[in-house]
Amino acid sequence: METRDMLWSGWGDPAKAAPLPETVVGLLRELLGVRPAAAPPVPLEDIAVPAPRLPDAVLAALAGAAGGPGHVRADPEARIRHTRGKSTPDLLRIRAGEVADAPDAVVLPGSHDEVLAVLAVCAEHGVAVVPFGGGTSVVGGLAPEGGNAFVALDLRRMDALVSVDPVSRTAVLQPGLRAPDAERLLREHGFTLGHFPQSYEWATIGGFAAARSSGQASAGYGRFDDMVAGLTVATPEGTLDLGRAPKSAAGPDLRQLVLGSEGAFGVITSVTVRVRPVPAAAEYEGWRFPSFRDGAAALRRLAQDGPLPVVLRLSDETETMIGLADPAAIGAGSSSAAGCLAVLGYEGTPAEIEARRAAAGAVLAAEGGEPLGAGPGDKWRHGRFNAPYLRDSLLDAGAFAETLETAAFWSAIPGLYEEVRAALIRELSGAGTPPLVMCHISHVYPAGASLYFTVVSAQGTDDAVAHWARAKHAANDAIIAAGGTISHHHGVGTDHRDWYAREIGPLGMEMLRAVKARVDPRGILNPGILVEPGPAPADPGKE
Repeated sequence: METRDMLWSGWGDPAKAAPLPETVVGLLRELLGVRPAAAPPVPLEDIAVPAPRLPDAVLAALAGAAGGPGHVRADPEARIRHTRGKSTPDLLRIRAGEVADAPDAVVLPGSHDEVLAVLAVCAEHGVAVVPFGGGTSVVGGLAPEGGNAFVALDLRRMDALVSVDPVSRTAVLQPGLRAPDAERLLREHGFTLGHFPQSYEWATIGGFAAARSSGQASAGYGRFDDMVAGLTVATPEGTLDLGRAPKSAAGPDLRQLVLGSEGAFGVITSVTVRVRPVPAAAEYEGWRFPSFRDGAAALRRLAQDGPLPVVLRLSDETETMIGLADPAAIGAGSSSAAGCLAVLGYEGTPAEIEARRAAAGAVLAAEGGEPLGAGPGDKWRHGRFNAPYLRDSLLDAGAFAETLETAAFWSAIPGLYEEVRAALIRELSGAGTPPLVMCHISHVYPAGASLYFTVVSAQGTDDAVAHWARAKHAANDAIIAAGGTISHHHGVGTDHRDWYAREIGPLGMEMLRAVKARVDPRGILNPGILVEPGPAPADPGKE
């Protein structure tokens, strides 16, 4: 199991972690008041995990459903590695050895039928089920509520490329297939998914679908939910097979009900996706704009009138100054340090790239952009998966670092940007930890765009998790008040659930509860995620 697990107390591959340069640590102390952490992370072997609450008979039944006793793990390390996700509060808690909400067991089914059998056992005994892919949730999506026994349903054994249809340009993928493996297997057939979110190295196909993931090349390839043509879903009440054609007028599209449901309505066991031929070439470049407002206007023109690059993103003044587009060079400065840096990526034949770049460049120049050449784009491309490792380094240095994101229509973007920044600065400064708040646009549409905020501050003198929760709540309130959605691609989980309810209204929530009651009458599927938990299932230890 360990060969495919992330660092239990941080992000990704432990070999890629690197301490911050002392100059950067000094700046954090001088500018933000960051001080060394009070204590180092608790070693894995020293963490005391509560005893599993599942009786031997239930564990035996789960083993029978999952194909044998080797596919049920209740040892401390397996349970710790499946505790919560990878938000900064998640990491701070596990670094402190807090695992009271660890799963009682880890179950590893190997097929759709085995998933159905596991769900049947759990429904019979009142055991909650949390689907687990790469473990990359940053919104409390792996932290069920209700306090009852639960299992992490790890789908890593379901990791195959089932089939490729070169005529329709679709492929059937199993949910536990990690993104790099999916890309490698598809490229053997000459295709690419084109989906590269920051979680790319660790996230899974099922997780992409369950959380409506959006990749860094979304301007060219679309979001993951745009790529999904079909789904197979296991529920406690049976199987859903969805998607007979690319589009249909046969009633509401139930695929859209499952996409983004975060395991609350069922376990995705198969995904049919649209694929595209591997491009002949890819090139990246940077542009500088005098202000974030100027750069956003240029991105809007490309999104609405074209030509649209495959990658299109814009950092605000603070993010550009810090150099977050090139995490390996944080604090080193660059030729793009003044104003705002835009990164554009193009794919296709060399001739197609040149034509599209020239046409896009004319638009950018007309909007006040200054070309910076390939350097900034290439730096971003080669460092685009490094930011989570940088967060680990910041936590090691005693800083607090976290992200949040939203989206809105273009007309609301300026006000949304200002209101969320102001809420974060006001709340954290008022608590004695003035923050550095950075932002970028990384997903654009004809009608609007996303905003992705990164916040760095001292951790505060009280509970760092509670300290951030107050700021996060203020930011969430500002998002809803300014007309934004509570999440563009991170999802709802438990962290955003209350604001999601405000976004869709009481009737919308009643509709979701009705769906959940039909497919999950005992409320065992990821309770508290997306919608508030219903009546708690019976304690299996008392049956």
